[in-house]
Amino acid sequence: MPGRLTSLALTLLTAGAALAETLDVDTYRGPAQVAALPKTIAVFDVAAADTIDALGVPIAGTVDGLYVDYLDDVADRAIDLGTFWEPDFEGVHALSPDLIVVGSRSSDQLDHMAKIAPSIDMTIDADLVGGALARLRDYGRIFGKTDKAAAIENTFQNRLEQTKAAAEGKGDVLIVMTNGPKVSAYGGGGRFGWLHRDIGLPEAAPKISTTIHGEAISFEFIRDTDPDWLIVVDRLAAIGQPGDSAKATLDNALVQETKAWKTDQVIYLNAADIYIAGGGIQSMMRTLDQLIAGFSSS
Repeated sequence: MPGRLTSLALTLLTAGAALAETLDVDTYRGPAQVAALPKTIAVFDVAAADTIDALGVPIAGTVDGLYVDYLDDVADRAIDLGTFWEPDFEGVHALSPDLIVVGSRSSDQLDHMAKIAPSIDMTIDADLVGGALARLRDYGRIFGKTDKAAAIENTFQNRLEQTKAAAEGKGDVLIVMTNGPKVSAYGGGGRFGWLHRDIGLPEAAPKISTTIHGEAISFEFIRDTDPDWLIVVDRLAAIGQPGDSAKATLDNALVQETKAWKTDQVIYLNAADIYIAGGGIQSMMRTLDQLIAGFSSS
C-alpha cells in the first residue's frame, strides 16, 4: 500500500510538472516565460492572429474585425473584445484567458492586460521577415506545433525564392502608398522595406528617407524617378475608408510618363494584407504570391 501511494504521488508530481511547464520566449519587451499549451487565447494583434491561425490554433477572443478577409472566420468564431486601442477589459476578464497576445497597435495595452492574465507583446520590429519567422517558431513552441511551424517556414522560404527568381533582372522598383490624393514613398528602411531587403528588389530612389512611415512625395518625384516598376499600397482600401483609390490618384499625366506606367508594370498589392497584417505569415505569403504573378506577367 505505501508503495502504491508513493507511486501515485510521483505520478501526480510528474503530471503537475508537465502542466506547469514554462517556455522562455523572446518578446518585444525582452525575454519572458510563457506557460506551454495555453488553451484559451485572446489576441489583440492582426499579425499574431494570422500566424496563430496558420498553425491551426483556435483564438477564443479578439478585436471587433481584423480587417483582412482571410481572417473573417477567425473573427466570427471569437468573442468580440473591443478594439486595439479600446479593449473590452471586462470581456477579457470574463473570458479568463490562459494567454493574451498584444502587439503593434495594441502594444500599449500590455500592462493593463497583464493584470488580468499572462500577457506578451509580440510586436515585430523593423526586420519584418526575421521577426515574423521568429514569432512563427515561438508560437509553434508555445502551442505544441513545432513541426507545423517548421513546415510553414519551409513553404515561406520556397515562396520567397520563387519571388526573387520572378523579379530578377526585371529592373528597379518604387514602392508608394496612397492615402486618398496624398502619396508617400518607402525605401529599404521603411515599413515595406522587406520587399527590397529580403526579395532584393532594386530601389529606384535609394535616397528616400529610411523613416518607417515613408516620405511624402509629389507626382513630379515619381516622374523624375522613372521607375521600371511601381508597387502600390492603397491605405484607404486597407482600412476600409472612402476616398480616391490608388488607381485614380496615380492616373495622371505625370505618372503616365514613367516606364512603369507605359509598360503596365504597376502592381497593386492587397493593401490590408501588407499594411494591416504585415508580419503575419499568411499575409506575407499572399503578398509574395501577388508579386510573383506581377513580375511573371512582364
